[in-house]
Amino acid sequence: MMGDLHCHTKLSDGSLGIEDNIVLAKRYGLDFLSITDHDTLAGITRAKVLGTRYGVHIIPGVEFSCIDPVRNRKVHILCYLSDKPDRLEGLCHSTCEQRKTVGRNMITKVMDLYPITKEQIAKYTLGCESIYKQHIMHVLMDMGYTTSIYGDLFRKLFDPKTGLVYEEPEYPDVREVCKLIRLSKGIPVLAHPSVYQSMDLLEELAAEKYIEGVELWHPRNKPEDIRRIEEIAAENGLLCTGGSDFHGMYGSQAVPMGTCTTPQDSLGKLFAIKDKR
Repeated sequence: MMGDLHCHTKLSDGSLGIEDNIVLAKRYGLDFLSITDHDTLAGITRAKVLGTRYGVHIIPGVEFSCIDPVRNRKVHILCYLSDKPDRLEGLCHSTCEQRKTVGRNMITKVMDLYPITKEQIAKYTLGCESIYKQHIMHVLMDMGYTTSIYGDLFRKLFDPKTGLVYEEPEYPDVREVCKLIRLSKGIPVLAHPSVYQSMDLLEELAAEKYIEGVELWHPRNKPEDIRRIEEIAAENGLLCTGGSDFHGMYGSQAVPMGTCTTPQDSLGKLFAIKDKR
């Protein structure tokens, strides 16, 4: 058995719907799938129903956007198998509202530069819990200003340091998020630690018992990253997970679903942690 435990849908910054993701998982021969949309639990019930229909086991998940206040860096924390997801709803709502506010501000600025409309962008945000840069770029693609989501125009508008319209939402403290996940009876896992240069934070969160796992198999983890993550995981008894971080056409690089997966022994450890509770 194997599973892809990191996928996104139209509920956040993915380009495909929940059913599309599950159909792909079935086509790629995956036994388990976790849809881990950013800061929303809205798709879990529907995913379970569709998973049963297509014969794919759904592991309830969500990916929280956080901040490491010591280093002032973004961090992503995956949460799996929460027994009391209602305890996470306030956190989800707060972050999504932050992202909507920032998204509206960026749309207003882009409208001053290009003849796009809010209605055009609304077509791509329909059903989404937030507003993302990818939605704005999709409209600019439609209008012929660029041929890709990412590239020169994306950097011109949304580079964190020099972007003409870029704004950053306020994210919660990573340790507070981990505490909430544990209160919800979920399993906190640090996502792709190499992406945001979080190896030091990984060691701290592991030693302080804030997390129970780390994403070892990820498209952006380099061989040297994998070796270091394995060492830290072994030293601290962390569960190792894997996922493609699938976003469809909204991904920053070409990554098909199932590019990285969680093997059977790690799935067993995930469920064993759950069973102990």
